[in-house]
Amino acid sequence: MAGRETQRTTRRLLPGSMVPLGATLNREGVNFALFSRNAKEVWLELFDDPAGEPTDVIRVEDQNRFIWHVFVHSLKAGQLYGYRVVGDFDPARGLRFNPAKLLIDPYAKALTGKAENTDNLLLAYDPDDPRRDLALDTRDNSHIVPKCIVVDDAFDWQGDAPPDIPLEQLLIYEVHVKGFTAHPSSGVVHPGTYLGFVEKIPHLQRLGINAVELLPVHEHYVEDLLKERGLTNYWGYNTLGFFAPELSYGTGSAPACQVGEFKTMVRELHRSGIKVILDVVYNHSAEGNELGPTLSLRGIDNPTYYALGGPADQPARYYLNYTGTGNALDVARPAVIRLVMDSLRYWVEEMHVDGFRFDLASVLGRTEDGTFRSGSGFFDAVSQDPVLSRVTLIAEPWDLGTYQVGSFPIDWSEWNGRFRDTVRKFGRGDRGQVGDLGSRITGSADLYRDDGRSAYNSVNFVTCHDGFTLRDLVSYNQKHNEANREGNRDGTDENNSWNCGIEGETDDPAVGRLRRQQVKNLLCHLLFSAGTPMILGGDEFYRTQRGNNNAYCQDNELSWFDWSETERNADILTFLRTAVALTRRCTILQRRKFLLGEDRNGDGVPDIVWYGTNLETPAWDDPELRTVCVQLDGGQEHSDLGHYRLLFILDEDTNLRYVTLPPLAPGARWSRLVDTSLPAGEDIVLPGAEVPLDPPGFYLVNARSTVVLIGR
Repeated sequence: MAGRETQRTTRRLLPGSMVPLGATLNREGVNFALFSRNAKEVWLELFDDPAGEPTDVIRVEDQNRFIWHVFVHSLKAGQLYGYRVVGDFDPARGLRFNPAKLLIDPYAKALTGKAENTDNLLLAYDPDDPRRDLALDTRDNSHIVPKCIVVDDAFDWQGDAPPDIPLEQLLIYEVHVKGFTAHPSSGVVHPGTYLGFVEKIPHLQRLGINAVELLPVHEHYVEDLLKERGLTNYWGYNTLGFFAPELSYGTGSAPACQVGEFKTMVRELHRSGIKVILDVVYNHSAEGNELGPTLSLRGIDNPTYYALGGPADQPARYYLNYTGTGNALDVARPAVIRLVMDSLRYWVEEMHVDGFRFDLASVLGRTEDGTFRSGSGFFDAVSQDPVLSRVTLIAEPWDLGTYQVGSFPIDWSEWNGRFRDTVRKFGRGDRGQVGDLGSRITGSADLYRDDGRSAYNSVNFVTCHDGFTLRDLVSYNQKHNEANREGNRDGTDENNSWNCGIEGETDDPAVGRLRRQQVKNLLCHLLFSAGTPMILGGDEFYRTQRGNNNAYCQDNELSWFDWSETERNADILTFLRTAVALTRRCTILQRRKFLLGEDRNGDGVPDIVWYGTNLETPAWDDPELRTVCVQLDGGQEHSDLGHYRLLFILDEDTNLRYVTLPPLAPGARWSRLVDTSLPAGEDIVLPGAEVPLDPPGFYLVNARSTVVLIGR
């Protein structure tokens, strides 16, 4: 380790403690602790200037259970630091130590800047050597590596407490922190930041949103290939720091300001009755495959943190790629489970978040042989943890090689990809969808009931960040990802979309009306189904990405929210707000249990009854069936509506349909709440303003429409 064989510091040092990992501040100084099973030496370097030379070079002498630790007296909050780790460089055996490369603490709570691979200095190997990753690069890179910041956890939470909202009452709004307010039309003081997000909370309140699911806010790295194309990793699914909030979403007013500003955002969302769920990426890291940068885990202890594999003569040179990103964390190992668990607890206990959505969560259930198991060590650790077992846990239940919808443990909810696909296909008018639609809109009992879970464990969605927006879903038959500069090869080709007759934007009034009607149909299917609904941010005012279904690299107006659309598309916004209010009034639409066709309240009416257009049992197996009716018994409990029933007519037929209505008790009658084929202002009303049917007994359903009637 040329130039650093000797310790250089005048500070008082003590052995310190092996717990907790990371940099822990107290009144006397800072305790540093780093796990590395295979390291031979660990050096701590302290800095005053992020781009300057180290002020102190400290050899970490003490090790306990593979945790290297030292206590440095008189250090304060704001101290900058990094590590160098010495060991063998033998990629064939998975060992990639290189003391020439400064490393970021996996437990760092804030960083000073974004990592930039200037002159390939972040690579531990020489890319110009024909041996590639087998050739050690000995150039020092400390002047370009972001420094870790010692953070004081103190914050004025002002009595903050998480909103007490059960899952069956949640309405989740998936949103990107920066994209929410980055557009000039947002009108906020701090656009594209945590504090800018706070300024737009009233919009969420008016919608009726009570949970936000934030795209990744962990510090992330932008891949070199994207930079070469003049693009960036906008979504942030490339984590560099599992404890550090993304620097670029802070205002930059002070070092580590992003930590306090994130906490401010959480506090103000809670004050407004809105839960905070983080989209987290523990399935892989930003270091990529064997040709990627050495930023942290690879240089600290590569064979411990990553799932490795290779031919017999190089058994650990390469990375198992369950994620499509180049590597996968080996969550079957105790040290990795500890890292993930410590990170999750930190975000709950110190940052006050209310839950997590786990990206490619199937990876977290892969065991040592690579197969998925719902009883894996990670899931068992979460289920018994006194902190994490009480927060919202949502899985994206698939990865590159396995699709596990319906397979997660009892305390987990799941993104229901089958709901998305079936609702889209039905909305498009595909043959043979009605049978599966019945299962999806009633909570997907076929996926969750046998596991002891309830309908709310199904997180229902039609659109999310990954794919078309709702507007694009009814405007494009094919993806249009040319702006990503990959020849339109990226992004899925299976969108189950329909452009209503014309590809892309059009001034044709008939096509425009049909598209808006289709959007309202899809919103009805989402909001009125059993389960926990999730709305893609911006869909409420008809946001478009111009047909791009993979805008992960578009940090620009293609992805940002254009707030002027709220005026141009006020009809969609009003429809959604009213539909949300309708679900709150009709409490049967927040049902926790599956509906089974039983009389649960003794009123002689089953909780759910399915009908065809003439009160016959639907011909579920008929591939041409495109209209179905379902009646729900609202009962009298927990509602100001008295004894009521709801009748939903779901229709994607291209012709006018005559529908016979079920009989009601004497003195009761059917009235209209929703008809998506009617003009804005008439298409949806709340109970109390419902429109009585005259004549009663039947309803003429216009083509491709959704009707909701209330009987009372």
